[in-house]
Amino acid sequence: MTAALDQPLIIAKVVRRLVPFLCLLFLVNYLDRTNIAMAKLRMLSDVHLDDATYGLGAGMFFLGYFLFEVPSNLILHKIGARRWIARIIISWGIISSGMALVTGAKSFYTLRILLGLAEAGFFPGIVLYLTYWIPARRRSRILAAFLTATAVSCAVGNPLAGAVMKMEGIAGLHGWQWLFLVEGFPPVLLGIAILVLPILPDGPAAATWLDEDEKRWIETELVADGQHPDVNHVADLRSAAVDPCLALLSVIYFLLIMGLYGFIYWLPTILKEATHATDFGVGLLSAIPCGIAAVGMVLIGIHADRANQRRNHVAACALIGAIGLAAIGWMHTPISGIAALTLAAIGIFGSLGPFWAIPTRYLRGPAAAAGIAVINSIGALSGFVAPTAIGWAKTHTGKFTAGLLLVSASLTLAAILVLFVPRTADAANEVGRSL
Repeated sequence: MTAALDQPLIIAKVVRRLVPFLCLLFLVNYLDRTNIAMAKLRMLSDVHLDDATYGLGAGMFFLGYFLFEVPSNLILHKIGARRWIARIIISWGIISSGMALVTGAKSFYTLRILLGLAEAGFFPGIVLYLTYWIPARRRSRILAAFLTATAVSCAVGNPLAGAVMKMEGIAGLHGWQWLFLVEGFPPVLLGIAILVLPILPDGPAAATWLDEDEKRWIETELVADGQHPDVNHVADLRSAAVDPCLALLSVIYFLLIMGLYGFIYWLPTILKEATHATDFGVGLLSAIPCGIAAVGMVLIGIHADRANQRRNHVAACALIGAIGLAAIGWMHTPISGIAALTLAAIGIFGSLGPFWAIPTRYLRGPAAAAGIAVINSIGALSGFVAPTAIGWAKTHTGKFTAGLLLVSASLTLAAILVLFVPRTADAANEVGRSL
């Protein structure tokens, strides 16, 4: 009976049931992780921080994130996605709201580290979760669709943050304090919903909306992914720890995320200085590059799957992002600055979907849980380096140029290194592409 199944319809059913909600979770995740970028426009003067302190504090999130990333994914793989993802979401919502209590550098640093600890494992956990449902040959476009939440959070979140910050003075609180309180509440509700409602089954076997033939087909496809002879699957934790391709992928992701967090954490400040717009105006302007990048992510992910060439797409996008970031420091009008930011956004965000399609094909079993977390945790360290470097450059030179050039160079190096990833870790088999 399996041969007669409408296979694209099964994937479409899985996507329809899971991806919109996962995108919502990721959207809320990025809002709570990056709302500090909009809060910075007012918070620094209220609690007496400078750009260097802000950059360091923004980056310290990733120290806590790095420490608990691999253990978190291993726990998820052992006890199931539903309970562990709910735990992550509820705890980060509570701590994100606690950011309203920041009174100086020490409390700022402490809460950012705690937020990183709470969120650790969410993104690699979701990537791992999708490997339980989606065959490898279709993952680039699905991951790209999921990852659009990073760009959408910027496009939607910054204008929303600008609007919330207009609550300045209500109940004796600053606008940035209201921002943290308001945006910390939804993840707590979503986490409770995951525990109470059958929104996120642990796997196809637990999905009441799939019939037995559909479940069997998904399981067969995933087993076939693991048995494909042209792919050097890393199947155990010990092999994953010493695998050279996994190390290379981790370095590449570190370099790509240098671009992502350099962009996200400093976008509002760059726009503020370039345009002198109001906080709400900065939020609206932020939506231009991020909104265009969200559309680009989906199109790039689809094309990467159809061409069966993810490495080349990652390389091309990284170069586009590098050019955009390098150009920002030399643009002297608001229009040219926004154009450079848009180019950077298309390249940076567009690289993510094709990139994650590579390790999710290369790794399987317990090694997938640990390997995906290792790659993401190494990338998270760049989330500490990039904001800190740009903040230091801004404080000591008065300009963003040096920091942006450093981030641009990291993207250029990523574009070169990704071409050294083995082709067999990239391409799905030809038979699979025809299905």
